[in-house]
Amino acid sequence: MSPHAICWDNAVAESFFSRLKKERIRKRVYKTRDLARADIFDYIEAFYNRTRRHSHIGCVSPEAFETAAT
Repeated sequence: MSPHAICWDNAVAESFFSRLKKERIRKRVYKTRDLARADIFDYIEAFYNRTRRHSHIGCVSPEAFETAAT
């Protein structure tokens, strides 16, 4: 195991949180923590996991990739 705070240990998580901040959080000001949670949940479940195109699966959305695979 490597020392603390080495970003390459968790590159997938680091990449995801970077995208989350760049695409959603930095563009908005939340009045309450609950609004922030709801918006982040919407980003992850409705946009990132379903409609956002991902380069590692041929620049298609995960939803389209799963449909094509079945």
